[in-house]
Amino acid sequence: MITVDEKEVLRRKVLIEGRSIRLVAREKGCSREAVKRALLDPSPSVYHMSEARKCPVMDPFREVIDNWLLEDRHRPAKQRHTAHRIYERLRGAPYNFQGAEPTVRRFVRERKAALGIDQPEAFIPLEFGPGQDAQFDFGEAQVIIAGEQLTAQYMVMTLCYSTLPFVMAFPHQRQEALFEGHGAAFQFFGGVPRRIWYDNLTQAVQRVLEGRKRQEQQAFTTLRSHHLFEARFCTPGQGHEKGLVEALVGQTRRNFMVPLPEAGSWAELNAYFRDCCEHEKQHRRHGASQTIGERWAEERPSLLPLPGKLFEACVQVISHVNKERMVPFDGNAYSVPLNPGNPRINVVVKAFVHRVVISYQGQDVAAHARCYGKGQEILDPLHYLDLLEDRPRAFEYAKPIRRWRDQWPPVYERYLAKLRQRLDDAQAVRRFVQVLRLHAEFPAADLERAVQRALDAECFNADGVRHLLLVQDDPPPVPIMLDHTERPELYQMPVLAPDLARYNQLMAQGA
Repeated sequence: MITVDEKEVLRRKVLIEGRSIRLVAREKGCSREAVKRALLDPSPSVYHMSEARKCPVMDPFREVIDNWLLEDRHRPAKQRHTAHRIYERLRGAPYNFQGAEPTVRRFVRERKAALGIDQPEAFIPLEFGPGQDAQFDFGEAQVIIAGEQLTAQYMVMTLCYSTLPFVMAFPHQRQEALFEGHGAAFQFFGGVPRRIWYDNLTQAVQRVLEGRKRQEQQAFTTLRSHHLFEARFCTPGQGHEKGLVEALVGQTRRNFMVPLPEAGSWAELNAYFRDCCEHEKQHRRHGASQTIGERWAEERPSLLPLPGKLFEACVQVISHVNKERMVPFDGNAYSVPLNPGNPRINVVVKAFVHRVVISYQGQDVAAHARCYGKGQEILDPLHYLDLLEDRPRAFEYAKPIRRWRDQWPPVYERYLAKLRQRLDDAQAVRRFVQVLRLHAEFPAADLERAVQRALDAECFNADGVRHLLLVQDDPPPVPIMLDHTERPELYQMPVLAPDLARYNQLMAQGA
């Protein structure tokens, strides 16, 4: 192969000295074609192998590896052979490969290039206007909540102009998480982007139609209508169409979640993520003259305004009240203060990410922390107190009371014991249940103090406890001494002793 210096000599002899190509080729001992190539191109020559380089370690497995790589074209993108997996399979029977993994990696890279597999695509650089576009995606990571390591599903939404991100974590990727994440992101951005790009996630898309057309989930359409943004969905398998947020999902995991974030609750974890996103405003993207926060300040006026009423970020399901005053939902049962009725009473279950609200005839009648286990009964003892007042003998065996009893203040047990000393068991339980029903009106800590004061004053009825609750914050009366300085005549007024015989006369008349 002719070097650049040798090309220069050949070019000078022909183009400057005027010699013929034949003569120069004879003098330098090269072919006339080599002289012609030097005249056409003075740049360094590129070496091209005339045949594939021999690889005695890998050549016996060439056909096997090629078949695996070609078969992968018809398999899911995330379940195709990696070079490491190919190395692991070759080490086992019947291949018993003895070479090193780097050798396999290099060979697989060469074979993919020869077969035209996983060739890098060329992309067009994109630029977005302020307030016009945002991108959305979900990711998965490990977090520690209340000392327990859990798998978190976290959403990432980013404004395309300022690249300001918003991150929020959930225990799942259900539709209610999608809705709550959107509302929180719009609050954080201070407005709503006019267009948001998504994958074809099932929480939003019911059916993929021809081209860009999608049949959306009805609840997702309601979300869009409420905030008036436009949804754009990527071509299936073409996640690079929202490459900004695709990269951000990985950056979030590496930057916000290493080491594993620890929090006492999901709310505390999301407060940490919000602080991380606030901190991102100080950063400057590569090649940008402004910080993310400065670009967001420019973009914010172009966002759509937030609606006056918040979107209810929940999934609504019709259910019924069973004979134990419980409403079945998502494999569990939640208590309500409603009798089952005949025909049965239908209610609306509004499932949020972390709570369940049950509504009857347009009114919310019960609210519980959401349970993600199965076969659980989530009971509020206040929902059963009216029944226990009518059926006091069930008090000791009632499941809601037995669960509550393990947690209520010790003064309640002492108060109940005193009631049982004074009354028969049924009457004592009724009076105690009437006191417990005050939980529906007053804070638990206030009621605990009032029960203690009632016990000290030997007040054993609900009306007396209610009175103590109403006056417990009133200041104590201050005694005022009568001053006779300006009214000396008061000292001269006689005080007559009562004539008790008058009372005897009244009693006689009454008899």
